[in-house]
Amino acid sequence: MKTLTRRSTVGLGATALLLPGLARAQATWPNGPVTFVVGYAAGGGADINARELANIESPMIGQQIVVDNKGGAAGSVGARVVAAAKPDGQTLFYAVGTNVIINPWVQKGMIDTLATLAPICQTTDYQYVLVVNPKVPVKTAAELVALAKKDPEKLTYSSSGVGGNNHLAGALFADAAGIKITHVPYKGTGPALADVISGVITMNFSSLPPAVGQVKGGNLKALAVTGEKRIKSMPDVPTLKEQGIDVVVNGWHGLFAPGKTPDAILDKIAADTKAAMKDPRWDQALAKDGLEMPPDRTRAQFAKFVADEHKFWGAKLKELKVEME
Repeated sequence: MKTLTRRSTVGLGATALLLPGLARAQATWPNGPVTFVVGYAAGGGADINARELANIESPMIGQQIVVDNKGGAAGSVGARVVAAAKPDGQTLFYAVGTNVIINPWVQKGMIDTLATLAPICQTTDYQYVLVVNPKVPVKTAAELVALAKKDPEKLTYSSSGVGGNNHLAGALFADAAGIKITHVPYKGTGPALADVISGVITMNFSSLPPAVGQVKGGNLKALAVTGEKRIKSMPDVPTLKEQGIDVVVNGWHGLFAPGKTPDAILDKIAADTKAAMKDPRWDQALAKDGLEMPPDRTRAQFAKFVADEHKFWGAKLKELKVEME
């Protein structure tokens, strides 16, 4: 992202004196209804979370924020839609981290997300939960590993698409446990979980919002969470590491704009979104969904975090031999 020097800032200030209308246009946001594009089908974690944020932020900015689901290619369809949108801040990408940092490594012809999308702010931090159909005869992740070793390649796991965190969690899990499980990609967490509930698929490393209610309702059985510690919404579910499986997978959501969006607009969106995230209802939504507040980063710090993650996972994916689609 281009950094303004003192000299260029002074130059811009002089231009603003000559063209005040242009300066105001760049700093004004929003100029009408705002769209949060989600790269998955309705019902998944990103969709649920985007709608919760939209409900809180809409009255604060004086415009309606609508959620538009553009599922497909593990979130890349949505990324492309936003990258090609007018860079005025009216169309934003409510992304899962993998959409931006991993998809370019595993999908042929994928856009350069670091060049075509502008990071604004991180909205959540979270981990995943390993769930199985209630009829699967196991109570722990260790028992699931034993079952997989008894019937090699018989077990299946669904994901929201190749390169998604729940795909990578499954690949890391299988590698660490020394087992083979068949990956079945879907167009979103919602349909991926639905087939676990119906018994078509054995397991899923699900984001928490769509899974917690299904676990509490008895439609899914939770075996483990993927972070360093247990989560408040499911305190009885142990981590994978507690069960002797050395795997840690964390995820996050964040807002991105088209790459050429002016800095003034990006700063305004970041400030307004962070203000919405201070609303007590956001804490309540995160707690209900099993999510956590993200680290408090500036826009520049968030951009660096995204770039660093992109580089790290490029090397990790080669280790795991995750093949490009």
